[in-house]
Amino acid sequence: MDLPTCVQASELLPSHAHIWNHSFNFINSMSLKCAVQLSIPDIIHNHGKPMSLPDLVQALPINKAKAPCIYRLMRILIHSGFFTKQKNLENEEEEEDSYSLTPASRLLLKDNPFSVTPFLLATLDPILTTPFHFLSEWFQDDRKTSFEMAHGRTFWDYAGHEPMLNTLFNNSMASDARLVTSVMIKECAGVFEGLNSLLDAGGGTGTVAKAIVDAFPPMKCSVLELPHVVADLEGSDNLVFIAGDMFESIPCADAVLLKSILHDWNDEECLKILKRCKEAIPCKGKGGKVIIIDMVLDNQKGHPESTETQLCCDMMMMAMVTGRERNEKEWEKLFLDAGFSNYKIAPILGLRSIIEVYP
Repeated sequence: MDLPTCVQASELLPSHAHIWNHSFNFINSMSLKCAVQLSIPDIIHNHGKPMSLPDLVQALPINKAKAPCIYRLMRILIHSGFFTKQKNLENEEEEEDSYSLTPASRLLLKDNPFSVTPFLLATLDPILTTPFHFLSEWFQDDRKTSFEMAHGRTFWDYAGHEPMLNTLFNNSMASDARLVTSVMIKECAGVFEGLNSLLDAGGGTGTVAKAIVDAFPPMKCSVLELPHVVADLEGSDNLVFIAGDMFESIPCADAVLLKSILHDWNDEECLKILKRCKEAIPCKGKGGKVIIIDMVLDNQKGHPESTETQLCCDMMMMAMVTGRERNEKEWEKLFLDAGFSNYKIAPILGLRSIIEVYP
């Protein structure tokens, strides 16, 4: 078949490659998941120096007939920036290259306190990837999410009754909380100045609250969560777990923290949560505030990779729950509609920002 006269090969071939690249994008994610499940980052790290391919193959728990395929797996992960390859400096006569970790793969080590492995494994679990096969049908259907189309019930109902998803989700959120909270306490300590009490609404298993209590010992922290999440959790003198529903009521505190909460819900649902928060904190002029950790779209100018991540997160919210990621104008409308008077955004948590909202 001849090319149409209006189409140039210089246009057609790059466009063709662009589509192929996006069609294959899932292979990058699944290759990384495979490497984590085989413990490749930990094996290289524990080796104590750059690791040759034969040494890596020998250490891996694989069928040795598949050994030639490890080079191919490592090749794509090097291209993706998770490993580097270098010549063996101890024996220059050897032709084998050796593999080392990168800053990104160090965040996948099991013993790294900021490991994001639980987040990776949860996000790529079939429970969360299957709904994306239903997106086009969802656009033509009246159900609220494609998750509901895939699994026959909402994400929250599924997590409340299926221990596997509940564990995946809580472990994922806890791993994310450790990293973000560490940066927040170091870089944004002023956010907590003057607070005697803080209520972490939807705070999961209390990772954020525990870190705040440790960093600011006089402060009293409470975690409000659904009963099945906090059923077996024990608090301390400065930390209390409360079983409840943030849509119904939020216990009083100087400040309410909402980390990665509001992006799970639509505007109407967010207004209910924010109004409950406003009822729980001291009124204007008495130091009360709501502290939100969430994305603010369009604040990643000059960082196309971060923008892509934020847009992917927005699609995740659309597929899994009724929420969305929001830009500043959309956040501002929510705050004003909920009866707040002012807010301040600090885009200092990478993909996310700290937003302080005042009554």
